[in-house]
Amino acid sequence: MSPTTILALHGFGGSSRSWDTVAARLDPRRFRLCAVDLRGHGSRSDHRPIELEDVLDDLRSDLDALDAAEPVILAGYSLGGRMALHLALEEQRRIAHLVLISSTPGTPGEHERASRRMSDELQAAWLLENGSQAFADRWGRMPLWEGDPPAVREAQRAEIAAADPEGLAAVLRGLGPGAVPAVWHRLATLAVPLTVVAGARDRRYCDIARRVVELAAKPAGEVVVPGAGHGLLRESPAAVAEALGALG
Repeated sequence: MSPTTILALHGFGGSSRSWDTVAARLDPRRFRLCAVDLRGHGSRSDHRPIELEDVLDDLRSDLDALDAAEPVILAGYSLGGRMALHLALEEQRRIAHLVLISSTPGTPGEHERASRRMSDELQAAWLLENGSQAFADRWGRMPLWEGDPPAVREAQRAEIAAADPEGLAAVLRGLGPGAVPAVWHRLATLAVPLTVVAGARDRRYCDIARRVVELAAKPAGEVVVPGAGHGLLRESPAAVAEALGALG
């Protein structure tokens, strides 16, 4: 029997390499993890404006390139989870299971979305003025990362510091939660089995995970990783691998 294919999407400021420690913990006889760069990151860094449909076109091409005999597991972390959910809603026949890690269906409410767009525009302008190194330090001071182990925070800082500032700025402006439509209302139309994973310290995303499970069209699984925060790919790769391994 051929290994099950996993298409894996990283978070903001990361790259396909963000999944390396998870991939190392998966049984290669059972799984083939294929991590890709999202538009604006790594090999797909782009200085032009980025829109959701650009990313979905990239990911459809990635699905084609996998040449998988069966539908694939689609896994996305944070920003990658939002992109994965949009792709799964459009390509349901090609997805065997969707795994959302530390992620959300988006920011509901036009007032909240407008506020987030303004915030991300300010972040993008600051990034372009000050560069990736300084932005990595600024991003790492966000409350979202409080309690993460020093090694985890340093790994995240290093990835962002090495990124192309114009690519990241384009991502903030075009793929932020204020720019991409929220799809909470479409969860009831998702005919793909769903698993949501969140760290126990990441209380906001634990609450989001519970709401997603309640709204999912099909019975959904929820995995809460004890003692972990938002940066699950770096902090708890074994737990992420275990959640994926349970699907094969």
